[in-house]
Amino acid sequence: MLQPSDRLAIYMEGAFEAQTGKMGLGLLRYSPHEVVCVVDSVHAGTDLVALTEIDRPCPIVPSVEAARAAGANVLVLGIAPPGGLIPLEWWPVLDHAVHLGFSLVNGLHDRLGPRYTVEEPSQWIWDVRTEPPGIGVGTGAARSLGNRRALFVGSDMSVGKMTAGLEVYRLARERGVRVAFVATGQIGITIMGSGVPLDAVRLDYASGAVEQAVLAASDADLVLVEGQGSLVHPGSSANLPLLRGACPTHLVLCHRAGMDHPPRLEWLRIPPLRDLAGMYEDLGSAGGVYPRPTTSALALNTGHMTPDEADRALREHEAETGWPTVDPVRQSPARLLDALLA
Repeated sequence: MLQPSDRLAIYMEGAFEAQTGKMGLGLLRYSPHEVVCVVDSVHAGTDLVALTEIDRPCPIVPSVEAARAAGANVLVLGIAPPGGLIPLEWWPVLDHAVHLGFSLVNGLHDRLGPRYTVEEPSQWIWDVRTEPPGIGVGTGAARSLGNRRALFVGSDMSVGKMTAGLEVYRLARERGVRVAFVATGQIGITIMGSGVPLDAVRLDYASGAVEQAVLAASDADLVLVEGQGSLVHPGSSANLPLLRGACPTHLVLCHRAGMDHPPRLEWLRIPPLRDLAGMYEDLGSAGGVYPRPTTSALALNTGHMTPDEADRALREHEAETGWPTVDPVRQSPARLLDALLA
């Protein structure tokens, strides 16, 4: 729904304190659209670059009225909280934003379309988590493609699978590689303009939806598929549809340095990373029914560490796993891309 001329305001009220602003931070880092401002009354007037460490300077304003006055015409809901629901206190603000003429981009499970009727052609509602039309049951067709298909898999939720994939995608395009990025979550879809909102697709059609997107990108030499969740997390069911739909030839394992269990699940110990990768490879192969994917590299999230701590963690993980190990935000993703093209 987004057009090149659209000017975005990202609504982040309370998101920095609650640490739920993944959607907004992703757009600040990667959206090709102009971001006019961030809306957050708590941090209004604060230096956004200093607050987020993302080199995309724009003002933080206190209200949607200020965002409209600054020239924004699209309000993006900038949070991705557990459960994916709109906070109750946001609804009056969204009602007012529509009254002001804003179009809305909503990546949450709560739908806005049924609530709002917009009559102007320039005003619209985009509920990103909407099942794509024309999908069916998966057939395993991607296994016969002759290109390289890299699936970004993780040791947990929110460890940087989309970020690593987009960094590799950016560099591949700069190098002139014929590359495609298949977004499978609301943030990636909003950035790319298309994709599969996997957690909004009925389970019977989930692998078919991924397969359809991968086949549509089959003229690319390298297809990067955004991963979701984790094979070991009890709340994640996305990995089998991704593996069956994409039939990946390569895997990039994504992990947060120093993390040995998911937040709020102290009982769950993350296996050694080579063992975890082996589980993904085994499941991908299904005993030889499908081509076995190869784990090519480790994307290590060190954003919570000092530079010295990050350097040490990168060296230790590379020595332990034997894979090229890179933090694609702090470093160039070149070694990740090279590993996929080798």
